[in-house]
Amino acid sequence: MRHAGKIAPVAAVASALSTLACCLPLGFAAAASAAGAGVLVATLRPWLMGLSLVLLGVGFWQLYHTRGTCRRSRGGLAVFWVSAVIVVSMFLFPQVVASFLADRLP
Repeated sequence: MRHAGKIAPVAAVASALSTLACCLPLGFAAAASAAGAGVLVATLRPWLMGLSLVLLGVGFWQLYHTRGTCRRSRGGLAVFWVSAVIVVSMFLFPQVVASFLADRLP
């Protein structure tokens, strides 16, 4: 019983170190892949922004100009206008939105 009191803390420290040794390289790999994805998305940014504006236009047309084809609900309108505000603000003020998100997200 005396040895169990001494072995348990050592086993806990060994377990923590082995977990770090196992998971730490995965963190570096995730950071490197996120950086690579950021480079790819940065090159596709004009195409993605154009596609998002086209899709917002299609959504606006379906919500307001087609009669009886699309059912308008409060939730659908709210989702459309929130996404429209996000897309337009990212289009007009990308650096301001990025700094806002960097300050708010962990």
